[in-house]
Amino acid sequence: MGRYGNLDYQWLTKAGFVLSVAMLGIGAGAELLAATMHWSLPAWENTLLVDLEILGVLGMLLCPFVFGIVLPLTE
Repeated sequence: MGRYGNLDYQWLTKAGFVLSVAMLGIGAGAELLAATMHWSLPAWENTLLVDLEILGVLGMLLCPFVFGIVLPLTE
């Protein structure tokens, strides 16, 4: 048994990346849809969608690095 238990790093890397892509897609898609339909979003919805985009990009950058490189090397 490894230091962190029986973690499946390959699955965690893929799932984290796919979830991050989905977050980016939902945030950007909703903003583009609102702009296309000329809807004005309340400030809290705009903030939520921008935060989804930012977290999606950060997740796409960090998940492969953390779960694919760093954690397997520390076992």
